[in-house]
Amino acid sequence: MSDEINETLLNADLKVVNLGLESFALELTQQGVEVVHVDWTPPAGGDPALAELLSKLGV
Repeated sequence: MSDEINETLLNADLKVVNLGLESFALELTQQGVEVVHVDWTPPAGGDPALAELLSKLGV
């Protein structure tokens, strides 16, 4: 990347998409950062065997 592009990126306002951990989004919001929070959890609560079974159902 050119120095001009790096300078532009480093001086731009921070915008964040936050997945899952709401407290992280709240901390950023309190610091004036623009945040879009997505309430997400892993499929099947993170259980790989159960996720595999669900994937076979097309859920």
